Formats: sequence, C-alpha cells, structure tokens
Amino acid sequence: MASTDTRKKVLRVLFISLLLDLISFTFILPLFPKLLEFYRNLDAQKGNANSILSQVLRGLNAYKNSFARPINDRYDIVLLGGALGSLFSFCQAIASPIIGTLSDRYGRRTALMWSMVGNIFSVALWVAATDFRTFLASRIVGGLSEGNVQLALAIATDISDEKQRGSTMALVGVCFSIAFTFGPALGAALANITTVAANPFATAAGFSLFLIVTETIYLYFNLPETHTSSSSTANNSSNGTANGHAKPPSKSSESTSSSSHARTNSHFLLNATHLLFILFFSGIEFSLPFLTYDLFLYTSSHNGRLLGFIGLVASFLQGSFVRRLPPLLNVRIGVLACCISFFLLSNISSQAGLYTAATGLAVTSSTVVTGLTSLSSLEAGKGERGGKLGSHRSWGQVGRALGPLGFCSLYWWAGRQVAYQLGGVGMLGVAVVVLGMLKQPKSVEEGKKVP
Repeated sequence: MASTDTRKKVLRVLFISLLLDLISFTFILPLFPKLLEFYRNLDAQKGNANSILSQVLRGLNAYKNSFARPINDRYDIVLLGGALGSLFSFCQAIASPIIGTLSDRYGRRTALMWSMVGNIFSVALWVAATDFRTFLASRIVGGLSEGNVQLALAIATDISDEKQRGSTMALVGVCFSIAFTFGPALGAALANITTVAANPFATAAGFSLFLIVTETIYLYFNLPETHTSSSSTANNSSNGTANGHAKPPSKSSESTSSSSHARTNSHFLLNATHLLFILFFSGIEFSLPFLTYDLFLYTSSHNGRLLGFIGLVASFLQGSFVRRLPPLLNVRIGVLACCISFFLLSNISSQAGLYTAATGLAVTSSTVVTGLTSLSSLEAGKGERGGKLGSHRSWGQVGRALGPLGFCSLYWWAGRQVAYQLGGVGMLGVAVVVLGMLKQPKSVEEGKKVP
C-alpha cells in the first residue's frame, strides 16, 4: 500500500480530477430536453422523414401509443432522453470490464490517459454536433471510453488498506454529490449563451471540453502509477518506472494474487445485488419528473431544486457519516431507506411527503453504490481489482439501461400506486439479499478489533 504522503497526494489528485470530470459530465443533463427539441425541429425544417432521429421518434411513439392510458406528448423528449441514457449505459456495460482488465495489465495511469483521449473526442463531437447524428456519435464514443470513475475507484483501492477503504470510497461519492448539485445548474446557465448559431449548445459543450482537457493535463503531470505487481515492483526498485508508467504484470503473478485472496462474498453475488438495486433505483430516479408533474405540475426548475436538495443531503451524509461506517452497514441502511421511499411515493399527496421520500433517496444515493463498490474491492486480489471493479460497474450499468424505461412502462400501464408498490416489493427483495446473504469481509471485522 502507498505511504501516507503518497496516499494524500493521490487522493487530492483524484478529488480534483473527478470534480472536473463529473461537473463536465453533468453539464448535459438539464440540457437534454431543449437539445433534443432543437434537433427534432431541425429535422422538421429540413423535411427529412428518414433521418435517424425521425426513425427513433417513430419507434418511441409506437411504444408510447401501445399503452391504454394516454401519455402526454410533453414526455416524448423525456422518453428520447431516457433511450439515449440507456444507450450510454449499454456502452458502459460493454466497455467497463475491458477498461478495468487493461488497467490491471498495463497500469491505472495508462488506462486512464487513454480513457481521457476518448472523452476529449466525445466532447469535441458534441461541440461540432450541428445534427443529431453527430450528437449520437458523441454519446456512443463517450459511453465506450468513459472509464474515469471506475479507474478512480481502482486507484483509491490501490492506495488504501481494508480499514481505510470505506472512507476512501466515500470521498469518491462526495465528488458525485457535489458535481450533481452544481454541474447541471452551471450547464443550464451556459446554455443561455449562444456563440454558434448552428449549435446553440456549443458554449456549454466548449466549456465542458475545456474542463476535460484541463483534467487530462492535470492527470498527466500529477497522477503517479498506483498499480504494480509483485514482480514488477521488484524490477522497479532497481530499474525505476518511466514517466510514472507501470510495467505490465505477468499473468502468473496476477493469477497468484487472485487465487491467494480469501473471499467472504462471491463477486457474482455482489454484482447481481448491484444490478438488481440499480434496476429498481434507476426506475425511481427516472420516473420522478413524471410523478412531480402529475401530482404538483412541477417545471424543470422545480425538479432542479428537488434534485439539488437530494445532492446536498447526500454530500452531507457522505462527508460526515458514511465514511465512518462499515460498507455492508451502509448498503443495508441505504436499501432500507429506498424501500421506505418507494412506499412513500406510492401514496404521497403533499410536497412535504415528496421531500420526505427525497430524503430517503438521498440516504440511498450516499450509501449503497459506495458500499457495494467497497465490498467488491475488498473481495478482489491485488492483480484483479481493475477487472473486478469494471465488471461490478458493468452489471450496474445493465440495470441502469433497463430500469428507467421498464419502470416507466409499469408506471403508465398500471398507475403510480401499483408501480411504486411493486418497486418497493422489488427493493425488499434486494434487502433480503443484503441482510441475509451478504457478509462483512473478514478484513473489516479484523480491522474493528485492532485497538
């Protein structure tokens, strides 16, 4: 494990780079409705009925019209945004295990720098996206190359021991909460500044590109390599490392490291738990705008304040409580809080009830994914952490790709009350797994006994 000074330096670099990366990533979230309306109107002006966007919209309308319950046309763009989000998640599900395995083989720094190259290309495509086809390409490239978060988690694992793992992972969670609190608002503000008539969102995209390039340069000069095998460490002590790059570990050392690591929970169980949790939780996330509009006629600004509230509460919890608790306890608290929120949302009739449920969602946001990722890292040997964490993230992205449209289909088909009650029952199933089947890793239990 890294020395105290090295650990502090790497954590500082990770915190700054993740903030830059996630703020850039969240710029686009509030812009999706207007951005997609722009491309739809552009297609209408050109009279191109066979464009990619026109074909996608026809498919979504056929899907929407298959329900007996009428669905307001205002949701067309929301559905399109959800479909693009699912596409991005599917790309992530494909790429995450590959990126993680490559980071085990060639080093975290090398994998991260190549990921940044892909991110730069993705955002550059957005800057130049004067038609939907180019914008779609930017989302696909971004989904296939985005490895910053999983590699940051792998790096955090490299520099922390079992007792430090939970607090280190919570730091990554704090970055998420801060970025999702302030990034969307900044993106919305920049979208009001038009510098290129052919792409009204070029200002926001350009600033996002500036942040990504700044992050890349900062990482190149400040991030050391944190992953080396036992054999390469021996070589490095005499030969050194070139420009912070790790020498690829041998396959024999990787297999020895993984086979000698005693596991408390199987990675299959952890990954399946992650998938099931995200499947239901992403449904509740995506359906909130429908619910708030149906009950309270919320606008985008109202929803922005609601999401900001969730982000602020989650940031406070991660900075104060989550980092001090064992990862399995965090998972259990978060899943139970999500169950309560599901059942509350099935019956709320006031904004006070809405914000009470949102508080439960903030607890969930601050605990479950961070805790499950910590557990996954604790069950991985030194030579397989990148691959295992990448696979863990991949399973979650499959849930995020399927959950939103599946849950919203249930919402329109059976109604709010039935949808959220069934979601609550599904989350209770996840609770049974985390309460009855997952166990605290032995290393965490042993850490508690150390005076």
